[in-house]
This record gives sequence, structure tokens and C-alpha cells, in this order.
Amino acid sequence: MPPTPAVTLIAAVSDDGFISSGRGIPWDLPADRAHFRARTLGKWLLLGRRTYEEMTGWFHNHKPLVLSADASFNPAIGTRVATVAEALARVATAGADELLVIGGGQVFAAAMAVASRLDLTRVHTRLGSGVRFPAVDASVWHEVTARTHPADATHRLSFTFTEWERAPGNGSDP
Repeated sequence: MPPTPAVTLIAAVSDDGFISSGRGIPWDLPADRAHFRARTLGKWLLLGRRTYEEMTGWFHNHKPLVLSADASFNPAIGTRVATVAEALARVATAGADELLVIGGGQVFAAAMAVASRLDLTRVHTRLGSGVRFPAVDASVWHEVTARTHPADATHRLSFTFTEWERAPGNGSDP
């Protein structure tokens, strides 16, 4: 059996832990969008059906796996999978070394236990409610990089690109 690919969760998260107010992305941050596109280009992606539908027309050079319990769902681009383990098996069989999890909230929660890396943009605003990103436990995760981008003429909000790695001894076996 091929080695299990690394799992990275990539998201933009408000200071109070939300990725959305309910539907769609609640901020317009061109630098974060460019970061996301560059990071995901050509990669295997795991996302939920609603996120997939919100991103229609976006998948040009990606390999999306849509997590859905509905066996009759057949995405126009990509493949339906029933579990995170099935997604990892498909990526491993393809010989890829990484699976990027791109949302939504339930998919992030389902994949957090097997993730080895977090690529988070911390958006410096508070949404107050909506779709929550799983809590990042400081005893499990440690931040390895942080780069802040101030608010400016094209970014109404400031934000910080951060990368996190699972602390040694806190396993990420699928």
C-alpha cells in the first residue's frame, strides 16, 4: 500500500473562529485569494458538497474530492467520496503526497484528527456567528510561520498568513 498522504487544512478564519457567516466567504481579500489559488493549484482537494457548489467554475487545474453521504451525487468535475479515509486512499493510490482540505466546517471537523498541517489566514475581524473552524488546540498544534498583511486600499481588513504543524507525539494517523 502506498504511504498515506499528508493532510493540510487551508482556510481563512476570523479572530473569533468562523470561516463564514453562513454561506460564502464574508470578506474580499485579493492577497488571500491569490495565496489560496497558488497553494491549491494542481492539488488534490477535499471539500463538502455545499462548498463545491459555491465554487462552481473554479476548478481548472485541481483534483476535487467531494465529501458527501449521498451516493447518487455525481460532481461534474471531481469524484464523490463518502469518508475522509476514502479520500486519503484515492490520493495515496494516485501517488500524491498531500490532500488539501478546503471546507466547509463539517469537512474541516472530519479531517482535523488526521491533519498534520494547518495553513490558516487569520482575518482580523469578528463575525460573531456562522460556520466555525475547529478549535486549534495549542497542546496539539504549534505555529511555525506568521506573516501579517495590513489593511490597505485593496484589503479592508488586516490578516495574518499562518502555518501550523502538529506537535510531535500528537499523531495524525487516519
